[in-house]
Amino acid sequence: MLEDNSLSFDPTFANNNFGTEFCIKIKKEDFEKVNKIIESKSEIELDEVNKDYYLLSFSDDELIEVISKSDEWNKFDVSLAKKLLKERGQEITPEKIEEIKKQRIAELSKPEASQKGYIILGYITAFLGGLLGIFVGWHLLTYKKTLPDGNKVYAYSEEDRKQGNRILIIGLVFFVFWFTVQMVFKLNEA
Repeated sequence: MLEDNSLSFDPTFANNNFGTEFCIKIKKEDFEKVNKIIESKSEIELDEVNKDYYLLSFSDDELIEVISKSDEWNKFDVSLAKKLLKERGQEITPEKIEEIKKQRIAELSKPEASQKGYIILGYITAFLGGLLGIFVGWHLLTYKKTLPDGNKVYAYSEEDRKQGNRILIIGLVFFVFWFTVQMVFKLNEA
């Protein structure tokens, strides 16, 4: 699916199209196919690398890191890193690359560190009846991150998600409570 992410209004009034930005959304099951297509296209471009391209000055360890964290780099850089390592006698086999990808997915699947400050803020704002507390609780409870293979996993630990559920419930209860208190005072004033 193609989505236009460009600004709907040109704040410069110059009617230019420099800010046109498109986003291609793909299904989870198509991630691997699309990655292979992009990878094969980038391999064709490897012969056209400028002599001053920044990756050419990377050490072997840095090139291995480019491959191991391929989700943080573009496909061209990853393909070039493989080619440079091969030229330097450090070729990485497809099996090793698959193993590296699995390790990276396992690493990225781990939940983020406990969000203590965020949780405290959530409780405080929930008891005050603010919408921020409801949002914090909902976010902790439901937020997922997309892995490079297309799978989605919860970003926060089970314990943080439980805290998020509590914050959400407390926030909703106190929002209704404070709203009711406000309405009673308004009715008594009238």
